[in-house]
Amino acid sequence: MSKRPKINIFLFILLLLLFIIPAIIYSIYIQSEQEKWDIELLETVTSLNRGTKSELDLVLGLLKFGIPAQTIFHDLYINTGNNNFSQVDLVVATKVGIIVFEIKDYSGWIYGNGNQTNWKQVLAYGKKKYSFYNPIKQNNKHIAQLKKLLSKENVPFYSVIVFYGSCELKDVSFVPEGTFLVYPHRVFDVINKIMISNPPANYNDKRKIVELLKDAVNNGDNLDNIRQHSENINNMLGHNRIYK
Repeated sequence: MSKRPKINIFLFILLLLLFIIPAIIYSIYIQSEQEKWDIELLETVTSLNRGTKSELDLVLGLLKFGIPAQTIFHDLYINTGNNNFSQVDLVVATKVGIIVFEIKDYSGWIYGNGNQTNWKQVLAYGKKKYSFYNPIKQNNKHIAQLKKLLSKENVPFYSVIVFYGSCELKDVSFVPEGTFLVYPHRVFDVINKIMISNPPANYNDKRKIVELLKDAVNNGDNLDNIRQHSENINNMLGHNRIYK
């Protein structure tokens, strides 16, 4: 009776050495290789030190979805004059027009409509309430700046606002046509809808568009531009307002 546990322990150790540990090592290796591949794929579009984790996640998702790297532009800084810049999270040039992404990271419940200046974030079951600038208006301003930058192109623009985090859009209304509010797992459904529901855009000079958007991306490599943009935002918005 006393020898059986020893045999079982021996068999367990043998199985561990022959199967379980190699399987774990292989799994770690595969995960490591996948991470390396993801980084290499991301670097065809952007740098890992640009933007937020959610932005990089979306860029990677777009690439894996099959969108060509040369049509994706991440973390753009558009010079609006007087030492001011408009920062745009993500732009994708497609055959039906230009999709402009605004990426948000929020938790809690979100309330607002397309006409309001500020939306509301509710946390702790209503105990904490914060206001933030209407992301529809925010992305519309980005689109207006992009239209100025690409003034010789008369192509459609589409606004896609992606909500990362654990937030829930509780009561959001009056969303304008051509604007989409989505969670990350629905982004590609929206892209498909935009691509299928709209005719091809009439681009005058695709090469010039790429050059201008690349220049806007390169503006974000300048630390002075980033610092100035942050100061301008802080001066304009001040601190988040909290309603009890």
